[in-house]
Amino acid sequence: QVQLVESGGGLVQAGGSLRLSCAASGSIFRIYVMGWYRQAPGKQRELVARVTSTGSTNYAESVKGRFTISRDNAKNTVYLQMNSLKSEDTAVYYCNAGVSSYSDSGYRLEDSWGQGTQVTVSS
Repeated sequence: QVQLVESGGGLVQAGGSLRLSCAASGSIFRIYVMGWYRQAPGKQRELVARVTSTGSTNYAESVKGRFTISRDNAKNTVYLQMNSLKSEDTAVYYCNAGVSSYSDSGYRLEDSWGQGTQVTVSS
C-alpha cells in the first residue's frame, strides 16, 4: 500500500506565497502521474495541476502563471509552488498519485490520495 503525506499548508495574506509538498512512501514500484487537487467549502474537488513521470505538466486555467508544479522522482515527492495567492485559492489541497505498487501477490495499480492540507488566503 502507498501513503501520501502532505505538508506546507497554512494561512497567508492575499498576494503571498506558499509551497506544498507531498511525499509518497510504501511498496512503490513506479509512480506515474502526481498531482494536486483542491476542494473549497460547498464545491466539488477540482484539479489544480499535475505532472507526469517525464515532467509534462498541465494546470487549471485559474492558476496558470501563478502556480508551478514539480516533482523529484528520486524522493517520490511532488511540490506545488503557489504565488500571488488569492482568496479564491482558499481550500483543502489534496495530493494524488497514480502508482504501481507491489506485494507478495504481485503488482497492482493504485489511485492514492493524501489526507489534505488546508490553505487559507486572507484578503
